[in-house]
Amino acid sequence: MRLLVTLKLDPARMQLISGFVDTYLTLNQAEETAFQRELKTFQQEEQEEVMEIVTSWMTQGIEREKALIIRLIKRKLGHIYRDIEVKIRELNIDKIEELGEALFDFSTLQDLENWLNTTNQ
Repeated sequence: MRLLVTLKLDPARMQLISGFVDTYLTLNQAEETAFQRELKTFQQEEQEEVMEIVTSWMTQGIEREKALIIRLIKRKLGHIYRDIEVKIRELNIDKIEELGEALFDFSTLQDLENWLNTTNQ
């Protein structure tokens, strides 16, 4: 991470590296703890830049998860209206995960709409 911060890469290269990290360098609990410990040794400015990178990776992962859920819904229910897709993209990560499980119970688009209306109350 320190190397990534000091390289000051352009966004395209950073995205390429983040894709690699997401795919091949998943941390287990011990590695995550070691990462957090090492991060505390960074200077404040480096810590902030690393957290920006990590936050960017997390945001990309959440957006990918939302896109996957939308594809699964379309595969199960067929076409969905744009306003429904917008509502899904506005859900937080916890609700997206709940929707991912709930979609197995949906038979119709109305089931999805009912779930979204219940969730947004």
